Amino acid sequence: MLKRRYAAEWRFKAYGLGALGIALFFLVVLFYSIISQGWTAFLQTNIKLEVALNEADFQDADGQITEQSIRVADYTKMARDALQSTLGLESPTRPEKRDLRGLLSRGVDVQIRNKIESDRSLIGQTVPVWVLANGEVDALIKGSIDRNTPEERRQLNNKQLAWIDKLIAEGRLEKQFNTGLFTYGASSQPETAGLAVALIGSFFMMLIVALVAVPIGVAAAAYLEEFAPKNTFTDIIEVNINNLAAVPSIVFGLLGLAVFINFMGLPRSASLVGGLVLSLMTLPTVIIATRAAIRAVPPSIREAALGVGASKMQTLFHHVLPLALPGILTGTIIGLVQALGETAPLLMIGLVAFVVDYPTTPLDPATALPVQIYMWASSAERGFVERTMGATIVLLMFLFVMNAAAVYLRRKFERKW
Repeated sequence: MLKRRYAAEWRFKAYGLGALGIALFFLVVLFYSIISQGWTAFLQTNIKLEVALNEADFQDADGQITEQSIRVADYTKMARDALQSTLGLESPTRPEKRDLRGLLSRGVDVQIRNKIESDRSLIGQTVPVWVLANGEVDALIKGSIDRNTPEERRQLNNKQLAWIDKLIAEGRLEKQFNTGLFTYGASSQPETAGLAVALIGSFFMMLIVALVAVPIGVAAAAYLEEFAPKNTFTDIIEVNINNLAAVPSIVFGLLGLAVFINFMGLPRSASLVGGLVLSLMTLPTVIIATRAAIRAVPPSIREAALGVGASKMQTLFHHVLPLALPGILTGTIIGLVQALGETAPLLMIGLVAFVVDYPTTPLDPATALPVQIYMWASSAERGFVERTMGATIVLLMFLFVMNAAAVYLRRKFERKW
């Protein structure tokens, strides 16, 4: 009998270790898949050009250089002329001009214009400028395009490959840290697409969730746990709170669409609406976690406070809530983490807009980090595959930091009874 019991215990441990091993295996596979495909998104291929900024190119019809004439100057032509000069092409044919255009990103005009607008004294000089290479060039440098593929089935022809090799040999083409991933807005070109709008939108939404869901959730939990009478009405409230925690997130998106947009008339695709929807979704999590933290405070603390003459309100704010703070913070951060990774409710309220300009207020059109990942994942261009994985790495980093903060705060304020 004893031998059979030991065998059963050994099998139970083996099953547990096996389940843990399988879980860890798939976790490693997941992270390896994301990181191996996404780390290249943090690098971007750039070309160094000597751009001639002739004064005539910036003058208006009256021969004056104004802010408007600087804004509408043909920077794309300047970049192409600089590339042509760098490659030593004096009079390229029309096919060669087309091939030259295929080496440069469509965003080079914005890069050069920003440089001029930041320092107008550069006009009239020839200045070195690092500009973005085309997405196909970037894919070639990162190994996504095979040089051995027949020319007719390759995105870059042999002449373009020879030009690229020449630029590499001269030190004019190299991979650099991709700051644009964090500073650019939406774009149809992968090399000029970034997470700036999504990061700002997610920040606004998390701020709204923290300002709306946390105070209301903590207050509701404190009332239900400390002041509410135990009757049928409060039992119904508790059941509904527990049920809301398990409601699919898409339902909250439908609620937000019906109430905040159709009924209240709030702007579609705004961070304010997204924050309010996520607040509704986060409220049950905050309430349940806060009630559990308050319930964990020993009754003797309350009895001692009431015994020396403190009111129930004083007992709550001076003794119970400070001692329950570790659990409240943990539940709050977990709720924020859950809200940060939600996509379905935000799709319902139109946060899939193609937004180029940075939102300055929660009422401006924006998107969110998980929604941006969804949008890039549905794009057909090769460059958006690594952008999707790179954005996923950024999202995972935020989630890791927030969870680490929850663990740190819990350990810092936790008390043992």
